[in-house]
Amino acid sequence: MSFISLDDTIFAITEKYPETVDVFVSRGFPGMSDYNQRAGYGRLLTLRTALKTKGLNEELFTGLLNDEVQVRQSSSDITLAPMELTDSENAVKIAGLLPCPVRIPLMEEFSRFRPIYEEASGVSLDAELKAASSGTQWVEEHIDSTGSEESLPDIFISAGFDLFFDRKRIGRLREKGAFRDLIDWPGVNSSFKSMKIEDPERVYSILALVPAVFLVNTSELGDREIPRTWKALLSEEFTDSVSLPVGDFDLFNAMLLSLGQRYGDEAVTMLGRVMQQSMHPSQMVKSHRGSGKKPAVTIMPYFFTKTVREGGAMQAVWPEDGAVISPIFMLSKEKRGKELKPIADFFGSRRVGEILARQGLFPSLHPEVENILPGKSPVMWLGWEYIKTHDLSEEIARAEKLFSSAADTAEKSEAVS
Repeated sequence: MSFISLDDTIFAITEKYPETVDVFVSRGFPGMSDYNQRAGYGRLLTLRTALKTKGLNEELFTGLLNDEVQVRQSSSDITLAPMELTDSENAVKIAGLLPCPVRIPLMEEFSRFRPIYEEASGVSLDAELKAASSGTQWVEEHIDSTGSEESLPDIFISAGFDLFFDRKRIGRLREKGAFRDLIDWPGVNSSFKSMKIEDPERVYSILALVPAVFLVNTSELGDREIPRTWKALLSEEFTDSVSLPVGDFDLFNAMLLSLGQRYGDEAVTMLGRVMQQSMHPSQMVKSHRGSGKKPAVTIMPYFFTKTVREGGAMQAVWPEDGAVISPIFMLSKEKRGKELKPIADFFGSRRVGEILARQGLFPSLHPEVENILPGKSPVMWLGWEYIKTHDLSEEIARAEKLFSSAADTAEKSEAVS
């Protein structure tokens, strides 16, 4: 359903749909947070003109606005309400974080699946599936500090390594056999056949991957060549030239782990040295505009590169040594396997895989989904052997210290110069 017209002024849109203010502010229009500014220049600019000025993709941006309005207006969207508690002690509890670009279509599919499951099984579903932007604070509220099995929902979905492999919490429960991969795919997607990405112990399910790629501002490169690999990017040549998604903990932690594993501690140190600033992907895609110092390269989820206008200064590059990936994991409790199997099959279905792959550009592991990837598109995967033999939380903490120390040193050097 479309609520937004490109020919409406941005002030009219925010007056009719106040929930869209946050979308504008977080995606390149910070002045929209102030009513007087909205009422001033906002009355003069149509959405079409505003997006053209910022170089933003019309279809994708209006889709984000429409999604936000639909979420607020849809009474069937369970992401708006707190977890629905029932009187039944046997109710299945589902919780997790869904990637923002696919939140609405996934919730629509789930709202159709839910009554069918409840009628067939006689079991109620208590579900709270938030947007990934809710962040780790929301996750912490669902997992107590003891890491007890009882503190977890029956099915938990989220991206990232730190949360799922912390040996003091969920990782400890993994070793006790608390979880089971309930998805029965006949093999894995052809995009990843050689990677051995499925959990060989059949404990964790991986639904899809969030790949991190480069967005290069060719007008800021100067005499430097476009970096085609992480190894080329992590060099003195790009000191203080790269924007990193530090606030996206799942993806940033995946970068620390993957680059450290592939190229050693020096790569993590160089990541700190090349960082110019931390930006949200919605800011990154417009970082070539405006005044002030601009990053030559930004690192972001592949999806956001598609919001960049073609033919401009910004060029997307899929690293030849592999896009760093943050897997979207699903945990299902072993002891409730019979009741959870149909739910796991839903989240592991071809339909859900197609939503992830086509609307979010998150490559799906479902064997029948055709992923939308640019030619050769290798990924940088930690591997289960590394995951099993390392405490990932400790590895992340150690890498963060290396990164922060290098970033602080680079910042001081820049200030002196």
